[in-house]
Order: sequence, then structure tokens, then C-alpha cells
Amino acid sequence: MRRAVLLILTAALMLAVPAGSCAAEELRIDASLGRLYGILTVPDSDGPVPLIIISHGFNGTHRDKQDYADWFAEQGFAVFSLDFCGGGEGSKSDGTMSEMSVLTKAEDLNAVVDHFLADGRFDCILLWGSSQGGFVTGYVAAQRPRDIRAVVLEFPAIVLPDLAKDTAGPDGSFPENAELNGVTVSRKYLEDAASVDYYTQLAAYTGPVLILHGDADPLVPLSYSIRAQEVLDDAALIIYPGQEHGFQGRARDSAKAAEAAFFAEWAGEDDPSAAA
Repeated sequence: MRRAVLLILTAALMLAVPAGSCAAEELRIDASLGRLYGILTVPDSDGPVPLIIISHGFNGTHRDKQDYADWFAEQGFAVFSLDFCGGGEGSKSDGTMSEMSVLTKAEDLNAVVDHFLADGRFDCILLWGSSQGGFVTGYVAAQRPRDIRAVVLEFPAIVLPDLAKDTAGPDGSFPENAELNGVTVSRKYLEDAASVDYYTQLAAYTGPVLILHGDADPLVPLSYSIRAQEVLDDAALIIYPGQEHGFQGRARDSAKAAEAAFFAEWAGEDDPSAAA
């Protein structure tokens, strides 16, 4: 916990950094269920800058984390904030909620990473995800640790495989549909979520990870993030007392500041894969 406290203190110093000008552009990238939409913001710079890819949660869109995208851009990062295919109401990406699953979203995020890897404007890729987007972010980072410099996970929904398994019948088969957080999901969603041995796969990521979680989260118990920290090689966990599934008020500001400081620390490091 000592390192997490230091991150918060360091982040407070970043508030005095003057914001530079940025250019924003809309992009569409071929992905799992068609074309994926996102907004790329790039600060004025004399050279390459770190790129943060922001993955929203279940039944959401890029707008849900617009304040995070704006904050990271103000700190000098490039930011790509995406709508997953089959995302929530108002999503500008192709696909429907009945078609998507955690694995189609992993395809989406892999497609986004592939799109930016060869872009000379960016010197490293950093991943940020919340809730289901955090689940997908950790999963993808573990698939390709050499491509991802550092990862931030806000209350990652690592509970999803367990929730999916709970819907299975005595014979192990899944229903055609089930309700998750008030939204109907498909058999494919349930089968794909249940198929993921998440902690085993997550352990393949050896880069730095910052996990943030509220101890009053009614949807994803804190114990899931505690275990994630234990299986990862290099992970810090910040626990927010009284915060539920989504940070509010000063906790949200603290989280954004801590995350920007964490990314700034690791974006300046040499590529760890170069020594592997």
C-alpha cells in the first residue's frame, strides 16, 4: 500500500501543470462486429507522446469517461476513447448488445492496439479500463504484454465468469438469454465469460498495474481486485472507503490524479520488452 499512497501524493503535484492545446479526430476501426468508433485526442508536441486507450464499462459508451479523457489530455497524454461494438445506448460503433460478449470486446481492443502500434506519433501504449472494460483491458494486456507499457483497472469486473456460471443449468448448459444489471445478454455472452480462466490469464502480464476499487462496491466485491493484485507481478491497489461501483466526488478526482501520475511514471521508462 505504500506505493499507492506515494502515487496519490505525487499526483497532487500534477495539478499545476499547464494544459497544452490538443487536436481531436473521430476514427473508425475494423473490429469484432463491424466498425468501431472512437475519438483520438493528441496534444501538440515536438515528438512522440504516450497513448492511453480508454475502455468503458458494461452498457456504456466513450462519453461515460469523458472527464477522464479530458484530464489525461490536459496532462500531455494522447487519448483514444472508444465505443465497443455492441455497446450501450448511444454507441456509435456497429453491433448490438445481443451480439457482443467479453471476447468480442477483447477483439475490439486488440484491433485498436494493432491500429496504433505503428503510429509514429505515439511512443508507448497504456491501457485504462473500468468495470467490464477493466476485465477486457486486463485480459488483452495479458495476451500481449510486450505491446502494453502499463495498465490501470478501475473496479474491474472480474466477477463476470462467476456470474455467468451461476446461470448454467444442472447439465452445464446456458440459457438462451439472461439478465445482467438490468440488460439482457445472450447465451454467447454467458458461454464466453464462463470460458475465461481470468486469474491464470491475467498473471501473464508482467508490466506495472494500478488497480482502484471501492470497499462498498455492490456489483464487484473488493476481494476480486485483491486477488488480482496477488497474482500480478507488479501491481498496486488503492482502496476507496465507502465508494461503490464508480467513484464520486473527491474519490473520483483522487483516482484521476493517481492514474495520471502512475502513467507518467511508467511512460517515461524504457520499454521493458527490450530487455526481455
